[in-house]
Amino acid sequence: MSVVAVVTSSPPGIEGGHLVIARSLVDAARARGHDAHLVVTPDYGFGRQASAYLATWRTDVSMVDGRRVDHVISLRYPSYAVRHPAHVCWLNHTMREYYDLWPRLTASISWPNLAKERIRKVTIRAADRWLLTHNVTRVVAQSQTIQRRLADDFGIRTEVVYPPPPPRAYRCDGYGDYVFAVSRLTAHKRLDLLIRALAEAAAAHVNAVIAGEGEQRQELERLARTIGIADRVTFVGRIDDATMLGHLARCRAVAFTPIAEDYGFVTVEAFASRKAVITCADSGGPTELVKDDETGVVCEPTPASVAIALARLSDDVRLAERLGANAAARVAGMRWDETVDRLIIV
Repeated sequence: MSVVAVVTSSPPGIEGGHLVIARSLVDAARARGHDAHLVVTPDYGFGRQASAYLATWRTDVSMVDGRRVDHVISLRYPSYAVRHPAHVCWLNHTMREYYDLWPRLTASISWPNLAKERIRKVTIRAADRWLLTHNVTRVVAQSQTIQRRLADDFGIRTEVVYPPPPPRAYRCDGYGDYVFAVSRLTAHKRLDLLIRALAEAAAAHVNAVIAGEGEQRQELERLARTIGIADRVTFVGRIDDATMLGHLARCRAVAFTPIAEDYGFVTVEAFASRKAVITCADSGGPTELVKDDETGVVCEPTPASVAIALARLSDDVRLAERLGANAAARVAGMRWDETVDRLIIV
């Protein structure tokens, strides 16, 4: 039996998809007979990245619960800074603000801070390049989108292993009268696109439930009031797993329209609940699983285009059922035991 440390980094109090993946991987590894443990290293956020990388570098993963660790699997920045001779990085993402989201970052900060961020950008990219090419024994991407970033940013060629949905009690209770969205309420998740789409004439009869917390919540609620659709969108805040599964079971479809998402765990969770996903052509990871008019609807990232997609599924329950059935068949072949075997080679 191998001892496995699954390592990810997380800001205090933030429950991201990478933690769900990490816990699911730990459970799956244990089911395959490994002695697996979760290790969470710090992510201190902007201004303290160097401290986070250094703290992770100093984190001892050679032993866990008094046993010597045989394999390490890290998931995201800066968790891949931990040191171990058998270290696979199953990459979720680097700190995207210093890569593909750099233009968004520079547009939102003042000139005095821009010089500091440029220095951080150069430093973090140099650190990531060295860590991902010298500190790990193998890099595996969680999506083709991440695979392309690894090739473009670091010249790393690697395989893709998609994370399956976590082992939860998914079900389908029918196809209700609302579209469901669950996400951190941050700018690059583009919940404003869904809200603006609801104001379009094509989607004037569509209702939505939005779950999640984040720095944009008040702004999104204010937008809904300003454009006159607050009576058709409900913000339910952070929800537990049972509540999320209930919404996935009852909704008509799931809306997930981020910009260049790494993977998008909610996609496979919707599929496991027999629900189609509405996403955008530039949404990255979700478009690798959502096939237009097969497992969901892929539209342009405009309110008008999203509104048409919302209306199509809201107006045609048979379409929602057909796409949902195809989605369930697509995700049925994604298995955690096979994922473990591809990441832990003994």
